[in-house]
Amino acid sequence: MALRRSDRDLTGLTVLALLTTGPRHTYEMHRMMVGTHKDFVTGLPRSMYHAVERLHRDGLVEAVGTTRGGARPERTVYAITRDGRAALRDRELRLLRTPDRDTTPLVAALSFLGVLPPGEAAAALRDRAKDLDGQHSELARALGEAEGRLPRLLLIENEYEAARIAAERDWVSALADDLDAGGLDAPAGFAGLSVPGSDPEPHGPAPEPGGG
Repeated sequence: MALRRSDRDLTGLTVLALLTTGPRHTYEMHRMMVGTHKDFVTGLPRSMYHAVERLHRDGLVEAVGTTRGGARPERTVYAITRDGRAALRDRELRLLRTPDRDTTPLVAALSFLGVLPPGEAAAALRDRAKDLDGQHSELARALGEAEGRLPRLLLIENEYEAARIAAERDWVSALADDLDAGGLDAPAGFAGLSVPGSDPEPHGPAPEPGGG
């Protein structure tokens, strides 16, 4: 199983995850990303406004009001819908269980691990570990067949890939064990994320495409 193009919409994933902590306007979500150093969300703030527009069009978020602070522009406040929660769960599970050479989707999924019950997250990570174990076995077999026929210098990149896959397999397996054992705090909606960067517009207002 490979990641779909929609699975790689990490900005959309971020918006859905942040809205599980309560209704917010887009600029506040942007500030939260900056404040918590979620560097996998690129092209801020424009990418976040575009993501909100897509999610709203698809019925995954809905406008629930507006807010205005002082001389700042009026902002639309959004909330996640029932379909949005289902989509978030599906995206999060796929990112956790599906290995990919690009580690950014996994980093994003781990950042929002708290949107899933620990048991579901652990099961998805074990699926990933099983897939990675198969990849490692196949690569180790190929390396074994090449030994003696090719100089090691021509196989170094394959050795690295085997080591990388094994390390990721072992790490996600250990994380799954920690989740099952209750070794990670998993507050509903990862509430702690709403604290850093929550001061709206600490550096003054920024332009908002679409007025959100």
